Amino acid sequence: MKTSSNHHGNKFSSFFCNLFGHHYVVSKKVTQHIKEYKCLHCQKEVTTDASGKLSALTPQMQDINSTLEDMYRRRQGRQVPQVA
Repeated sequence: MKTSSNHHGNKFSSFFCNLFGHHYVVSKKVTQHIKEYKCLHCQKEVTTDASGKLSALTPQMQDINSTLEDMYRRRQGRQVPQVA
């Protein structure tokens, strides 16, 4: 029996997540505090927002995270150790 699927997984996976909740794993570390997560079952993607809560990973949020990651890496690359 074949089930139809969408970009968030198949119907069984969606049912599983609706019943038991999502099982998110970190898919990308943007900064130390901001990460992107992906559900193992239904492939739903979320990210942490400015208040630290999970929100849907929209194309706009992906762009913001990409820019933030670039700025974070540049800043980490130019830090000089302090001499005491």
